Amino acid sequence: MSLSHEEVLHVAKLARVGLNEEEVARFADQLSEIIGHFDVLNRIDTEEVPPTTHTLPLYSVMAADEPRPSLSQEQVLANAPSAQDGHLRVRAVLEE
Repeated sequence: MSLSHEEVLHVAKLARVGLNEEEVARFADQLSEIIGHFDVLNRIDTEEVPPTTHTLPLYSVMAADEPRPSLSQEQVLANAPSAQDGHLRVRAVLEE
């Protein structure tokens, strides 16, 4: 299938791309070749191929979210640079 001059200009307009006459001629050949590849793919018999959304099986890479013991308040505050009244103490955004 060969794209016409007008079809290339229409595609360029849809893509909001300005083309000069030399580019229209070059892209007509290139786009026609690309469409030719799709024609080859369309001729492949896919009757026995089930529809798929992914070519590879999907699986979760995340670990299972299972409850487990956590650190005690004392252990957490032991590693804190600053603590006050049993809480982590952080510098206020506007504090100097």
